[in-house]
Amino acid sequence: MHPLVYRAMHQSDDLVIAFDYCDAKGARTRRIVSPIRFLGNDRFLALCLSREEPRQFHVQRCQNMRLERAADFLMPVELMP
Repeated sequence: MHPLVYRAMHQSDDLVIAFDYCDAKGARTRRIVSPIRFLGNDRFLALCLSREEPRQFHVQRCQNMRLERAADFLMPVELMP
């Protein structure tokens, strides 16, 4: 379990996570998500604030992960390359 994902999951009214994500095809995007639950030790399910739907994320593909105030974001968040 990643500690930032765990913290945001348990403080979902206050925190979201921002990170750079590299998908299976090698495409990189900047994501803002609200974690929902862990799917084993290497993945988590989260509401993607850009896509406005749940997505799975592999922890090892997340870089520069940081907590952000949830109040600073309104869906849809622009998806940044």
